[in-house]
Amino acid sequence: MSEDLTRRTAAELARALAAGEVSSVEVTQAHLDRIAAVDGPVHAFLHVSDEEALATARDVDRRRAAGEDLHPLAGVPVAVKDVVVTEGTPTTAGSRILQGWVPPYDATLVSRLKAARLPILGKTNMDEFAMGSSTEHSAYGDTHNPWDLTRIPGGSGGGSAAAVGAYEAPLAIGTDTGGSIRQPAAVTGTVGVKPTYGSVSRYGLIALASSLDQAGPVTRSVLDAALLHELIGGHDPRDATSLPEPVPPLVAAARQGLTGDLSGVRIGVVTELNGEGYQPGVRARFDEALDVLRGAGAQVTEVSCPHFGYALAAYYLILPSEASSNLAKFDGMRFGLRVVPQDGPPTAERVMAATRGAGFGDEVKRRIILGTYALSAGYYDAYYGSAQKVRTLIQRDFAAAFDQVDVLVSPTTPTTAFKLGEKLDDPLAMYLNDVATIPANLAGVPGLSVPSGLSDDGLPVGFQVLAPARADDRVYRVGAALEALLEASWGGPLLARAPELTTEGSAR
Repeated sequence: MSEDLTRRTAAELARALAAGEVSSVEVTQAHLDRIAAVDGPVHAFLHVSDEEALATARDVDRRRAAGEDLHPLAGVPVAVKDVVVTEGTPTTAGSRILQGWVPPYDATLVSRLKAARLPILGKTNMDEFAMGSSTEHSAYGDTHNPWDLTRIPGGSGGGSAAAVGAYEAPLAIGTDTGGSIRQPAAVTGTVGVKPTYGSVSRYGLIALASSLDQAGPVTRSVLDAALLHELIGGHDPRDATSLPEPVPPLVAAARQGLTGDLSGVRIGVVTELNGEGYQPGVRARFDEALDVLRGAGAQVTEVSCPHFGYALAAYYLILPSEASSNLAKFDGMRFGLRVVPQDGPPTAERVMAATRGAGFGDEVKRRIILGTYALSAGYYDAYYGSAQKVRTLIQRDFAAAFDQVDVLVSPTTPTTAFKLGEKLDDPLAMYLNDVATIPANLAGVPGLSVPSGLSDDGLPVGFQVLAPARADDRVYRVGAALEALLEASWGGPLLARAPELTTEGSAR
């Protein structure tokens, strides 16, 4: 019974809960048991909130028994990336500098999860301050890919993707600055969505790059992602970048897509995101998925976005620049870690230097240095200013493309999950993993990654769908249609083909 509950999608669990077939306490306990059994080697979680999750589950069961009208997802457990602040629960952003910090307030999206009465299982591991593509830059140890424990689960939100992929949580929250929801989803065989910028509140997200960061869902089905996205989305007056409008009808779009009919939908294949550097198996699964979409009635054409080739370089100037500014508040004076130097007077400057030196990891220091340099008086126009001009050109490329097609598609990542440690000594090689996902963040448009099969190495491959800003419903319709048609040909979800984790956490 316990294993059966952890294998169900969130939508299936919601139906069972509403019908009284199972209680939220049973569902929540099943997932807590699963975490206890397999999370040691996977290391998806930094903090597990057993008592809090079960208390919420008991409250849901009591309210449902009393006939109270509840949210459709009430009682379905969720995991939250540790960059999202949670009142009374440790939030570290994967960094030593915030070790032991317990926030006094909730992020808006957490408030919405709690209001809908989803038991929060705990906080998931991540690259420090969301800087990384592999979850190897966490101060609290690596997260491992449930498909192969010797490989990375993607990053920076590898913890959320691994938790969903290992059946430790049916739903999870991630954040996406340059692909940190979609890229982990692709390499773990899960579904990940980056919403339109501003459509999900950033209030309570520990900022990396304020003009790029966006929270979104990580799930095992497109319908589950739509259900969670609709719950956390919508205007928030506490977020100055929040769009003053509701999210589109995402669940309805996903249900429409599940029919498998895409008649009249115009799909553009981005030439610049389908060239050299892609693993042969990744390319093969992408081409096969395009054939499936054609068979569903979609019109598939090739579209050029000529400035996408500059997106990676522009992103790695804009992001470090904003990060160097956002991380200035971690100074050892107000909250978090404080290191007092022993070799001289504890002046404010020396305490700050000692604290940041001890509290930040190498990747964070690397990006702070790069960003501070790019923002310096003599180089601002040459670097940061030029990168913002490129950003504008990329936004124009998207606008021109969406005049021709309804959605754009590409492989989510150029390769499958690589071995742990394989690229740690080569930051530039690591950055290239985000080449297909970064343009969406620079333009603020929504993007979805859905599993499209296994590469020749037996590891998952992701298919990316992009739509215009505020048209998130389009990615759900196309993503759900592709998911339904592929799963029909496979005989079930891709995750069902993953190696099983034993109670000791080893894959067999």
